[in-house]
Amino acid sequence: MSTQVKSSPHPVTLDHVKIPSGFWESRQRTNAETTIPAIHSKLEETGRIDAWKLDPDQGVREKRSVVHMFWDSDTGKWLESVGYSLCSNPDPDLEAQADAIIDLMEQAQQSDGYLNTYFPVLEPDMKWANLRDWHEMYNAGHLIEGAIAYYRATGKKKVLDVLARFADHIDEKFGSEDGKRHGYPGHPELEMALVKLYRETGEERYLNLATYFVNERGQEPLYFDIEAAERGERREDFWAQSYRYCQAHVPIREQTEATGHAVRACYLYAGIADVALETGDKELFEVSRRIWEDLTQHQMYITGGLGPAHSNEGFTFGYDFPNESAYSETCASISLAFWAHRMFHLDQRGEYIDVMERAIYNGSLSGISYEGNEFFYVNPLASYPNVDPQSKWSGINTNNYYRRQEWFYCPCCPPNISRLIGSIGEYTYSQTDDRVYVHLYHNNIVSLELGGQAVQIEQKTAYPWDENVALTIQSDAPVTFDLALRIPGWCRSFELEVNGQAQSLQPENGYVVISRSWQAGDIVRLKLAMPVERVLPHREIRQDAGQIALQCGPIIYCLEEVDNGPRLANVVIPSDAQLESHFESDLFDGVTVITGQALRVEPDTERPDLYVFQSEVKLKSESFTFRAIPYFLWANREPGEMRVWIRSDG
Repeated sequence: MSTQVKSSPHPVTLDHVKIPSGFWESRQRTNAETTIPAIHSKLEETGRIDAWKLDPDQGVREKRSVVHMFWDSDTGKWLESVGYSLCSNPDPDLEAQADAIIDLMEQAQQSDGYLNTYFPVLEPDMKWANLRDWHEMYNAGHLIEGAIAYYRATGKKKVLDVLARFADHIDEKFGSEDGKRHGYPGHPELEMALVKLYRETGEERYLNLATYFVNERGQEPLYFDIEAAERGERREDFWAQSYRYCQAHVPIREQTEATGHAVRACYLYAGIADVALETGDKELFEVSRRIWEDLTQHQMYITGGLGPAHSNEGFTFGYDFPNESAYSETCASISLAFWAHRMFHLDQRGEYIDVMERAIYNGSLSGISYEGNEFFYVNPLASYPNVDPQSKWSGINTNNYYRRQEWFYCPCCPPNISRLIGSIGEYTYSQTDDRVYVHLYHNNIVSLELGGQAVQIEQKTAYPWDENVALTIQSDAPVTFDLALRIPGWCRSFELEVNGQAQSLQPENGYVVISRSWQAGDIVRLKLAMPVERVLPHREIRQDAGQIALQCGPIIYCLEEVDNGPRLANVVIPSDAQLESHFESDLFDGVTVITGQALRVEPDTERPDLYVFQSEVKLKSESFTFRAIPYFLWANREPGEMRVWIRSDG
């Protein structure tokens, strides 16, 4: 196992990747024109923007309502999404909106650097009194990430200075030194943000603080017990009963499995990977790898979703994958993509990017409507009338079917998917001085410096709907470097040629590497075979026994009632049925669908009895042509049933 901690490649930043057309250009255009304005409207409507005025009469908030305590995080993620969007699509009006909020943030900052809209107004004596539950550090993390994205896009330093002062305040309050509190975030996120702030400013205190938070977590005496006692509470009063919920049950270096709240978990694991990379800590890498293997081999839905349980919004035990009641929070898939991306930079293996791609295209994108203004908090893998997997979070569903909502009482997911879509360029490439890794395939133009020389690579492809990718190299003079192309784990055969000449190279760790002196106009063509695949579940996954899922390329498919009629649980795809994929240009932006012959198998009776003897009735099998669409696009048309896992007779 390689642990290339010191010589790792770095991601190519957003300002070097232009996306002029194709799948992600369409999604980013919708994000800029619809999603970001829709979220801003909700920030206004719910009082989140006015809250920065620190006026107790602004907005409707409740003392010690955790949701109201992390209002600031929604502003932070929105600002981050704005920064990414402005990098690709300059918009003076949007920039002015952001500047107005930044002015309010600057005015709200206290003289010691503390920044929060809840505690100074409603409970000024309770600042930093409950790190476990009250989300001050979580807010800080999202605000810092938003500040960095906005500064990079606009060059305006005000918001970065404001958040650096807040980070300084946190550093003065927490750490191992005498006189500081030995606390750490209850909801991880600040760890990632501090490493980003260190990379942006070069200030080592921020990296040291992130490292401290990682190392202190779960150490005895447990800080969450100490602060609870100071509030007059006992550990037994904690609703979750166990600190496994917040990954603080034992020190990080002793942890072996993914536990607790799924979003908290993957934000933490991403932060651990960041610290491992920056400090060269190989033991932290081994911890990351150990937890990664547990999560991806035992606890990840086929969609890249995480967390089957509503009780803790997270993990239960290995191979536990309920479908209708799956929690699989949108934020959890997004956080998994963050972690996977960081793991690659610790250990250059394509398996991490395979998971990242799975989580982005399936579990994350399902969280936003095709129109871009409605969202899922929870992403079930089957949906039937009167089954609401979102329970208290969802509001009232349309026609008794689960549907996306404009907003949520806890609206963490809408701005999260918005920032992921806006930043997709940063997940596309990584590089060293003499190697370029191509992780994701989509239309884009990337500008790089390799061997001291400017190089441009243009990708043209209809991926994920088409298997052909063309990359054209441009440079003013010949330049020698490695071009490492990811061969996805789902791809069982591929063809590669350079300037029309077939190449017989084989992948290593998920990448095929072309080493040569490149000339202007060189063209690399890659063909990734995308047959329709039947996917079988592990034999221990009881909920999916005897069923298959359909996959084509990186996309997981599902059946919807609008295409296939009702009672999808009775649909059987015979093992000998021929399955075909074809592109339908008039469906959404144009998508590939899967079709084939299926049977609807059910008792041949109209009797009202709930149960009948098999000896008294026959089973009828009605053949029909089924149509499966990408899972991430379900619930965008007529309300109805949905199902990912489908019965098979094989």
